[in-house]
Amino acid sequence: MRTFVSALAVMLVTSACGSSVPASDDGPLTIRLGYFPNLTHAPALVGLQDGLFAGQLGDGVTIEQHTFNAGGDAVTAILSGSLDAGFVGPNPTVNAYVQSHGQAIHVISGATSGGALLVVRPDITSPSQLRGKEIADPQLGGTQDVALRWYLKSQGFKTDTLGGGDVSVLPQDNALTLNAFKQRQIDGAWLPEPWASRLVVEGGGRVLVDESDLWPDSRFVTTDLIVATQFLHDHPKRIKALLEGLYATVKFLNANAAQAQSIANAAVASITGKRLADGVVAAAWPHMAFTLDPLAATLQTSADHAHSLGLLRDANLNGLYDLELLNEVLAEHNEPAVPGL
Repeated sequence: MRTFVSALAVMLVTSACGSSVPASDDGPLTIRLGYFPNLTHAPALVGLQDGLFAGQLGDGVTIEQHTFNAGGDAVTAILSGSLDAGFVGPNPTVNAYVQSHGQAIHVISGATSGGALLVVRPDITSPSQLRGKEIADPQLGGTQDVALRWYLKSQGFKTDTLGGGDVSVLPQDNALTLNAFKQRQIDGAWLPEPWASRLVVEGGGRVLVDESDLWPDSRFVTTDLIVATQFLHDHPKRIKALLEGLYATVKFLNANAAQAQSIANAAVASITGKRLADGVVAAAWPHMAFTLDPLAATLQTSADHAHSLGLLRDANLNGLYDLELLNEVLAEHNEPAVPGL
C-alpha cells in the first residue's frame, strides 16, 4: 500500500506539469481502455468483442485494449498517463480518487453488480471454521480484499496485511489461487467471477458466502467505468459515444444471456488463450447483474469499510461521480437518471 501511494504521488506531480489546453474532440483519437478478463467485466468483454463500442465511436476512433489482473494495476496505469479509461472495482477507484485529492479520475457509469463469492473446501461448512485457515483474494486493498476482511471482522476474526491474525489473508494472482486451491495449499478464496465458479467446478469447492446476500436488495457495485479527468475534459463527445456503446452492451447482456455468455467466453479465450468451461460460465452468470447505475451508496459503504480496516486514509468521496453524460444518454433513451453521491 505504501508503494502504491508513493508511486501515485510521483504520478500526480508529473501529470500536473502537463498542458491544460483542451485537445480537439473531432479529429482521429485513440482511447486506451483497460479491463479484466473476468466475467464481472462482461460489459467490457462483450462491448469490445461484438463491436458495440466501436459502432458508437465511429471510424475516427481506435480503441487500444489493455487487460489487468486487479484494479490497483489499472488505476496505476491511468494515473501514470498510460491509460485513459478503465473498468475497475470500487476500492481501487476510491484509492486513486482519495490519494489524488479528487483530481485524477471520475466514475462515469456503473457496469456490474454482484459476482463475488467466498469459496472454500467442502469440509468447511460454517464461518466459525475459518479460524486458522488461509484465504486468498486478488490484491491487497482491492475490492474483494476489503470485502473479505470486512466479512471476517463481522464474524469476530482479526486479520492483518502481513497474513497474520485469526485468518490468514493471502492476496495473489487469481490463476495462482486456483492452482493453490486445487493442490489444497489454501483453504478458500474470495474471488470475482469466473474465478469463484472455477474453484467450485474445477477445484471441488463450495460457496460459503455469496456477497450479494450481505447487501440490501442483493445489489452492490462490483465494476464501474472510470476515466481520467483530463481525458473527460478534452473528449466529452467521445466519452458520450463510449457510454452509448455501454448502454447498448448492457441492454444486450440483459436481453440475450446465452448469446452474451458465448461472446464473453470468446473474448476471454482471445485474451488468455483458453476458453472457460461452459459449466463455469453457466454457473457464474446468475451471480451477476449488469447495470449502468453505479450504485454509489454501496461504493461509499465499501470505502467506509476500507477506512475502518486501515486500508484507506480518508473516505470523503464528494465529487467522485461525474454522471452528466451518462444521464444525457439515459434521457435520450427515456430511462431515469441515476444518482451519484
